[in-house]
Amino acid sequence: MKALVKTELGFGHLEIRDKDEPKPGKDQVKIEVKYTGICGSDIHTYEGHYTVRVPVTLGHEFSGEVVEIGDGVTEFRVGDRVTSETTFYICGECEYCKSGDYNLCNHRKGLGTQQDGGFAKYLVARKDSVHRLPENVDYQSAAMTEPLACTYHAVNKTGINEGDIVVVIGPGPIGLFTAQVAKSRGAKVIITGLTNDKVRLNKAEELGVNYAVNTQEQDIKELVNSLTDGYGADVVFECSGAVLAAKQGLDLLRKKGQFAQVGLFAQPDVQFDLEKIIQKEIRVVGSRSQKPADWEPSLELMNNGSVNAKAMVTHQFTISQWDEAYKVIKSGEAIKVLLSPVE
Repeated sequence: MKALVKTELGFGHLEIRDKDEPKPGKDQVKIEVKYTGICGSDIHTYEGHYTVRVPVTLGHEFSGEVVEIGDGVTEFRVGDRVTSETTFYICGECEYCKSGDYNLCNHRKGLGTQQDGGFAKYLVARKDSVHRLPENVDYQSAAMTEPLACTYHAVNKTGINEGDIVVVIGPGPIGLFTAQVAKSRGAKVIITGLTNDKVRLNKAEELGVNYAVNTQEQDIKELVNSLTDGYGADVVFECSGAVLAAKQGLDLLRKKGQFAQVGLFAQPDVQFDLEKIIQKEIRVVGSRSQKPADWEPSLELMNNGSVNAKAMVTHQFTISQWDEAYKVIKSGEAIKVLLSPVE
C-alpha cells in the first residue's frame, strides 16, 4: 500500500512509500482509511519542530471502516464505521492510566507519531481506542473527532455557565471547535483573529459564533466591557499559541475569571503576567490533547448538530498531493484540510 512517511527528522523528509499492509494482532482492529485530517502538529513535524519515531506514517485524525479484527475483539465487526483515539500503547500502571488520563502517561505511544498512522490506505488501532460512528456523523466529520475531543477536553477544564461571556483567541480549527463547544454550553462566544484570518472569521460567523472580531480593526476590550458592564470575560481560551495573545487574554478576564491555554507556543520560554493572575485571582489551566472520556460526547455533539465539523473542511487532497495541501495551509487559505488514500 502507499503511505505518506516521515523518513528522517528535520525539515521535509516526507515522501510516499510502498509499505506492507498491516495485520491486526490480539485486541487490535484493522481500519480502511476514508479521510485523515492534517493537524497543526503534522505541519510542525514536517517542518522539523516536533520529534517523532522515524520512519513513521503520519496522520492521527482519521475515519474509516473496519476490514479485519484480531483475536480477542468482540466489540467490532467488519463493516463498522469508526474513528479512533490516537492512543496506541499505554503502560497501564501509572496513576494517570489508572484514572483514565492516558494523555498524561509518560510511556504513551500515539498513532501517527510513534506508530504508523492515517496517511495510508490501512492502519491498525487498539480496540480500546476505537469508536463506532453515530448515524448522523459522516466520514469527513468523523475524521475531525480527535481535534474536537481536544477542545471538548479543554472546555471541560473550565466551569462554563449558561450566559457566560467566553473569548476564544485564534480562529483556526481548534479555536473554531472550542467556540462551538463553548456555545453548546450556553455561553455567549467571541472569537478573535487578525486581518489575515478573514476566511476563518467569516467561517466563525457561518457557524453561529456570536461575535467574530478582527482585533486589528475593532477594540476587543471595548466589546468585552460593553457586554459585561465593565467586569470582563468569564472565560478565555487561548488557541493560537501566540505570547501576545496570551497576555491579551489575561487582560480581558474579569476578576476570578478562568484562563485556559490550549494553543502550543512555538518557544517554550514564555513570559507570563503573574501579577495580573494574582491581583485578579485568575484561575489558569493547561489542556493537553484528549482522553477517552472526551470521545463519545464529542461524537454526540456532531451527531445532534451542536458542532458542524464538515463545514470547516475547505480543501481535500490525496496523500500524494501533500505539497499542495501544505501550501494552502501555510497561505492561510485553508481552514481544515482532509487527505484521502491512494491505491
